[in-house]
Amino acid sequence: MTYQYPDAVLMIFCKAPIPGQVKTRLVPELTAEQAAELHIELSTKTLQRAIQSNLCPVQLWCAPTTDHAFFTASKAAYPLVLKQQQGADLGERMHHAFCSALATYSRALLMGCDCPSLTGQDLEQALTALNQENEIVIAPAEDGGYVMIGLNRPHPELFDNMPWGTARVLAQTRNRIERYKLHHHELSEQWDLDTPKDLERYRGQLP
Repeated sequence: MTYQYPDAVLMIFCKAPIPGQVKTRLVPELTAEQAAELHIELSTKTLQRAIQSNLCPVQLWCAPTTDHAFFTASKAAYPLVLKQQQGADLGERMHHAFCSALATYSRALLMGCDCPSLTGQDLEQALTALNQENEIVIAPAEDGGYVMIGLNRPHPELFDNMPWGTARVLAQTRNRIERYKLHHHELSEQWDLDTPKDLERYRGQLP
């Protein structure tokens, strides 16, 4: 396959769609099984969006292992590589993924699979920004976190001892970028699907 950015890679973090372990903040609005189905729907749309633009190679970083049926089916359906997340917390897993990717590629983007607002155009803008003088690119989220981050070399200081899952992640990330005098670019603000209110917003935008 011919890519627009063959020296870059897009990494997608994804949990296995096990009922009771994904989208738990949507229960009891949804049953655990319905929440897992929604997770599959969002993950599939993310993969389709990532692959249809032929921007760069795609890696699906799986948790807890790569052998869940959803992951093997995704590998059969799309041109992607399966990788297993490794690390004690989210920050360790993200840093490990970047170290792995940047050993091979010049630039790497990392995103989750629950951000329906992120477009192929956003991905292209992020890759273009990393191709310039920016060391970091971030897609901030309305809830105080971020939905995507891109690097052209590992930055462990951005992932160590971070209050993951709170509204302070984005502010602390910006503080560290400033403290270490790193050049960065921010995309337009996005939203991800975590709460019943987010679910209502998502359903309201479906055709």
